[in-house]
Amino acid sequence: MITEIVHYFENIPSSHRSIILFGGIALFWIIESGIPLFNFKYNKVRHAGINLFFTFTTILINFSLAFVLFSASVWTQENNFGIIYWLHLDNLWLQAIIGLLFMDLIGAYAAHYVQHKTKPLWRFHLIHHTDTWIDTTSANRHHPGESVIRFIFTALAIFVVGAPIWLFFMYQSFSVFLSQFNHANMKMPKQLDKLLSYVIVSPDMHKIHHHYQLPYTDSNYGNIFSVWDRLFGTFMIMPREELIYGVDTHMKSEENNNLTNLLAIPFQKYRKPKE
Repeated sequence: MITEIVHYFENIPSSHRSIILFGGIALFWIIESGIPLFNFKYNKVRHAGINLFFTFTTILINFSLAFVLFSASVWTQENNFGIIYWLHLDNLWLQAIIGLLFMDLIGAYAAHYVQHKTKPLWRFHLIHHTDTWIDTTSANRHHPGESVIRFIFTALAIFVVGAPIWLFFMYQSFSVFLSQFNHANMKMPKQLDKLLSYVIVSPDMHKIHHHYQLPYTDSNYGNIFSVWDRLFGTFMIMPREELIYGVDTHMKSEENNNLTNLLAIPFQKYRKPKE
């Protein structure tokens, strides 16, 4: 079975990758419309339009730089470089499990953590946090500058892991789908959400990260696996009923719901969040 999975992701058609991206948005859009966690008073289509703009800029940047990731993957295989080779992981299941874990650590958790702790990078990541109506389209709300930053960390993850191209496409597919899942404005049973959070980043777990004030903003950085937040002490909990989305420095609608301003925020005067 694993051989077939590897073969699929090694040759995954662009159409299938598009289905994962836009099909995931459509799926969770339907679910959150039927069983919403919060009944937002907003224009859902207009809100989605802003977030989909950032989705397309991310696609454009990733597509333009894709040759870098492919070259990195080929180089690691030709030079036996990376965790997969250092640990002699010949078993494909082990390659998939260990590879996904460390791709998630470097490409998602570390990238996310560094952006929160580095003021120049936070200026770009801030756009993701300005969303006061978190739903499945919020998953891809990344400033073009942040998309470049995340791309660099993804390339680093490929080098460190020694990821073959099938592993990268598998990681990317899981990352996109899980991000749409844990941003979706859907009401899951609390016990189910809690059980899921022991393995993957569940909706309740991730939404704490979108609470508008510290220290919650600086917690639950994970994207696929929850183990890294638990291991590095960045895991936090709070009742879902107490969540207030956004970031306290940009709570005005004309700032957080205006595309022109969102693009300009990284170049505006820095505002320090409340401690």
